[in-house]
Amino acid sequence: MTLQQQVSLQSFNTFGIDAQADYFTAAHSLTEAIEALQWAKAHQQPVLILGGGSNVLLMQDVRGLVLQVSLKGIERLAEDEDTVRLRVGAGEPWHPFVLHCVAQNWGGIENLSLIPGTVGAAPIQNIGAYGVEIKEVLESVEVLDCQDFSLHTFSNAACAFGYRDSIFKQTAQGKYLITAVTFVLQKKPVLHLTYGAIQQTLEAMQVTHPTIQDVSRAVCHIRSTKLPNPQEIGNAGSFFKNPEIDLAHYEQLKTVFPAMPSYAVANPAKVKVPAGWLIEQAGWKGVRQGNVGVHKDQALVLVNYGGAQGSEIVALASQVQAAVRAKFEIDLTPEINYI
Repeated sequence: MTLQQQVSLQSFNTFGIDAQADYFTAAHSLTEAIEALQWAKAHQQPVLILGGGSNVLLMQDVRGLVLQVSLKGIERLAEDEDTVRLRVGAGEPWHPFVLHCVAQNWGGIENLSLIPGTVGAAPIQNIGAYGVEIKEVLESVEVLDCQDFSLHTFSNAACAFGYRDSIFKQTAQGKYLITAVTFVLQKKPVLHLTYGAIQQTLEAMQVTHPTIQDVSRAVCHIRSTKLPNPQEIGNAGSFFKNPEIDLAHYEQLKTVFPAMPSYAVANPAKVKVPAGWLIEQAGWKGVRQGNVGVHKDQALVLVNYGGAQGSEIVALASQVQAAVRAKFEIDLTPEINYI
């Protein structure tokens, strides 16, 4: 284990917030992860487990140890005519893993192309995009207990997945370090093309019989045109969840805002409304306040123009929430984890 002191985390979070960590180490193996946790326990230091830093907002300097999970490897556990089971190290970058699977014609995660972050962070958030969530292809999650260093496996059901949610954001938050994730992917993929943007992009690409490779390329095109590149401008992608509201509330709002879009959800008494649309209608799209702002092309994305502190992002988010609440009586909930 290589331990560093007083390390800037600016390059370890996609918002580009220049917070300092008292101690920092990267775990490239299970042994190194255990050593790091043992050191923290022996020295009574709190631990922040970090993946790709693409879903966190650092509010202040981080006391204690920041442990970056860098466990790598893609292992083919089993396969038959229809499926393949893959065990993937938590430190594998998500998008390259998706591209690896797409190249093999293993379907199920092509709609999740170009999402930043790591494989280990994906189940925490139950990442999703364009009609697909990771829970649909995830078999199990392997974890290391941060207190007694024992190993456990969570089944899909035990992960208690919800919309951008899981047990790892609820009762198990901070208790475990995810070491690996097992997926079951399809060799005879069923395409998910319900989102209009995908269909429109495929048509523009003149694709009439799409493959998962085509879908992945379409999703990459959509995301790259809609969302700013964190390497160019600090951001963490979608900042807020798309809220679910009562159907009666939606129908009432529809009389005032006839163009308000919605999506069906499992509960027929509710609908999902795009948070980006609400923010834009509330007048916040493209608004800049000093070092921070709402992106000019995608109102769901808050950005750091450079030199911002986490508290500035939070203050902006609070103003956006207040404006949406005042106009629509809808509460926006951040997807981002405040630290």
